[in-house]
Amino acid sequence: MKRFYLLIVLGVLIFSFAGGHCIEGRQPVEMLLASPIGAGHSDPVTPVLLSLIVILGAAKIGGELFQRFRQPPVLGELVVGILLGNLILVNPSWDFFEPLRMKPPTEYQAIVIDSLAQIGVLLLLFEVGLESTVAEMRRVGRSSLLVAIVGVVAPFALGYGISALFIKEVPSAILAISPGFAISNIHLFIGATLCATSVGITARVFQDLEKMHLREAKIILGAAVIDDVLGLLILAIVANIVVAAETGRDVDVVSLLTIAGMAIAFLVGALAVGQWVVPKMMNALAKLRAKGLMLTASLILCFLLSYLASLVGLASIVGAFAAGLILEEVHFKEFKEKRTLHELVVPVTTLLVPVFFVMMGIQVRLETFARIDILGLVAGLTVAAFIGKQACGLAAVEKGLDRLSIGLGMVPRGEVGLIFASIGMSLKVVDDALFSAIVMMVIVTTLVTPVLLRYSLQRSKEK
Repeated sequence: MKRFYLLIVLGVLIFSFAGGHCIEGRQPVEMLLASPIGAGHSDPVTPVLLSLIVILGAAKIGGELFQRFRQPPVLGELVVGILLGNLILVNPSWDFFEPLRMKPPTEYQAIVIDSLAQIGVLLLLFEVGLESTVAEMRRVGRSSLLVAIVGVVAPFALGYGISALFIKEVPSAILAISPGFAISNIHLFIGATLCATSVGITARVFQDLEKMHLREAKIILGAAVIDDVLGLLILAIVANIVVAAETGRDVDVVSLLTIAGMAIAFLVGALAVGQWVVPKMMNALAKLRAKGLMLTASLILCFLLSYLASLVGLASIVGAFAAGLILEEVHFKEFKEKRTLHELVVPVTTLLVPVFFVMMGIQVRLETFARIDILGLVAGLTVAAFIGKQACGLAAVEKGLDRLSIGLGMVPRGEVGLIFASIGMSLKVVDDALFSAIVMMVIVTTLVTPVLLRYSLQRSKEK
C-alpha cells in the first residue's frame, strides 16, 4: 500500500513539473537554433530533455498503476499521455506539450520527440517479429490472409454505410474549396479509414501478457501486416479517385496496379532474399571483433527494410516486422555474445516504445468530445469499427481458436487510423468536424481494446 501511495505522489510531482516548470523550456525553434549551445535554456536539447523526463517518468508511473489493477501497462501509458496533452484545459499557460500535438510538428523538441516515438514503434514491431518465425507465419498463413481480407472488406462496407446514413450533404468547408465535390468521395474515404489496423497496440498487449506464443497472436500479427498492405492499397485507390474527380481526369488504373505490384513484391522479396542473404551476412560479421556488432547489424537491417517499405508506399512498420521475422537465433550462433538478440533489443525498446504510446495519448484532444453535432457519427463509426473487425475472427480456419480474441486484436486503429485521418485532411476530403469524428473513433478503439482483449484472453484461458 505504501508503494501505491508513493506512485501517486510521484505522479503528482511529475504532472506539477509538466504543468509549471516545463513551460520554461519551451522556446521558438528559431531562437533555440540561433542561440549559443550551453547558454542555459538556449541549448536546443534542453526542452527535449524536459519532455523526455516527463514522458518517461509518467509512462512508468502510469504503467505501474494500471498493472496493479491487472490492466495492460500500455493502457496506463496512453492515459497519462492524454492527461499530459490536455493540461492546457486546466491552465492555458500549461502549453508545453502543445507542439507535440501538431501534425506535422514544427518546433524543435516536438520534431525530435516525434521522431523518437516513430523509431519506438518500429522497434516494437521489430521485437515482435523476433518472437515469430517465417515457418510459424506459414502455419497460420491461410488464416491470416482470410482474417485480413474480411478485416478490410467488412469495415469498409460498414464505414461507407454509416457515412451515407449520417452525412447527407457535402460540408460547406469542402464545397468552398471544391464546388463540384461528390459526397460519395467522403463515404469512400471514411470506409477506407475503417480498414486500418494498428498492430502496435495489440502486439504490446500480447507482449505485456506474455501471450506472444499463442496461435491467435501469430494469426493477428500476420493478418495485421496483410491488413496494412490492403488498407494502404485501398487508401491509394480512394485518394486517386478523389484527386481524379477534383481535377476532372480519369482514374489511373495503371498506377494503382503498379502500387499493388510493388507492395506484394516487397513483402515476398524481403522474406525470400532475407532468408538467403541474412545467414551469410551474419556469419561474415561474426568474424569481426567490434563490440555490439550483433545488435547494430540487426538494427541496420530493421531500419533498411523499414526505409524500403516506405519507398514502395507501404507503412514502415511492415518493413520492421519483416526484419524481425527474417532474423532467427540460429543466425547468430557464431557470435560470442552471451545474450540473445531479443535480450539485447529489450533495453532499447524499454526506452523508446513508451514514448510512442504516450505521444499517441498526448495527441488526443478531449475538447473534441464536446462536439454534440458529431457524437452520433462517432458512435456509428465506433460500432462499425468493432463489428467490422469482429467479423474477421470468424474467417480463421483452424479449430479450437479463440475467435473473439482474434477479432478484438484487429480492432485498434491507433497511429494507422490517425495517419489515414491526416491524409483525408490533406486531400480536403474531410473537414474539421469529420476529422474529429474519425479521431474520436480511433481513440475509443485504441483505449478500449486492450481492456477487452485482456479479459477475452483470460476468459479463454479459464475455459
